[in-house]
Amino acid sequence: MSQSTQALEAKTIETVKATVPVLAEHGTAITSRFYQLLFTNHPELKNIFNQTNQRKGKQPQALANAVYAAAANIDQLENILPVVNQVAHKHRSLNIKPVHYPIVGENLLKAMKDVLKDAATDEIITAWAKAYDVIANAFIEVEKEMYEETEQKPGGWIGYRDFRVIQKVKESDVITSFYLKPADHGLLPDFEAGQYITVKVDIPSIPYTCQRQYSLSCRPNKEFFRISVKREDGIGDSPDGVVSTYLHESIHEGDVIELSAPAGDFVLNQAKKPLVLISGGVGLTPLTSMLETVVTQQPNREVYYIHAAQHERVHGLKDTVKQIADQHDHVHTFTIYEKPEDANACDKTGFIDLAWLQSVLPTSEASFYFCGPEPFMKAIYKALKDWQVDEEDIHYEFFGPKGDLEA
Repeated sequence: MSQSTQALEAKTIETVKATVPVLAEHGTAITSRFYQLLFTNHPELKNIFNQTNQRKGKQPQALANAVYAAAANIDQLENILPVVNQVAHKHRSLNIKPVHYPIVGENLLKAMKDVLKDAATDEIITAWAKAYDVIANAFIEVEKEMYEETEQKPGGWIGYRDFRVIQKVKESDVITSFYLKPADHGLLPDFEAGQYITVKVDIPSIPYTCQRQYSLSCRPNKEFFRISVKREDGIGDSPDGVVSTYLHESIHEGDVIELSAPAGDFVLNQAKKPLVLISGGVGLTPLTSMLETVVTQQPNREVYYIHAAQHERVHGLKDTVKQIADQHDHVHTFTIYEKPEDANACDKTGFIDLAWLQSVLPTSEASFYFCGPEPFMKAIYKALKDWQVDEEDIHYEFFGPKGDLEA
């Protein structure tokens, strides 16, 4: 990746790196303006970008963080290769192509000028245009390899493929599982536990196509994919989740939906040290996939599966996890309910904290994976850091735009 930066002059690199702090200060304003311009000039891109995340302001903030991290490392892009890979997985899953990058670059530079006004001199804009080309080419290069690898897998495909819902199972008051098989009766590609697919649907009441990414909640197998979707009910001024509600209410057994091939880098490792899976709410989906997988691939590995939910009625995939624990002595499960209807239905009332983790886990020398709402993830991350867990043993996944657990 660093070879592409050699084309940049030292003065360009110096200008970009010098202006990163100033631009970062106005980052969200710039990227919010960018999305306004983008969707005005290219309304067809509403078919790709999650409009709910736009309204919540999460997507502009995530884009700002990604762009400025890349710019700060413009002379050593290999430093942010993990971030590039993570974003590239999402782009491949959403079918982002090289043709989209010049469109993004043009509108991003216009947004910089609109927000910064006279401070965005010709020299600064020119330097950033050159830097953006380098950053874009780095993503295009990585994504090209991902597209090729995906297409060459047995059963793999590029773009979208029709899948039939062969079974729809209510897992809790808010979570429903959809079992999916290729409508063409072709092969299913292998995937790694923890990965996700993109669901693409046309909802009659919405003028643009909607795409959402859902973790696969089962282990890799040759028969079906399973996604377990939480119906996102609106709270206060927030509306209902349009895609999750549509799937719950309008998609039935026998119906066909479009999926992209599995993607994502939040995947189960094959280490020998104990595995600790900690989930909050619907964050259990990738971790259940990991649980199903580890007992098959590493049947002697010690596993601790910890799930937190508001109460019994919203706890999804409970029977699946219980069945695995009953069949495998090396799997230890714990349930935490914030407000249980029956105090005897869980191992702890309230929230997960470090003292409790230390009371149920024999060691901090383990591989920790966690996923759930952002406040939950921040609390778990802080607990693990306070316990001095090695950074390389801490793995997590954001549902939606990437946030900052240390903020």
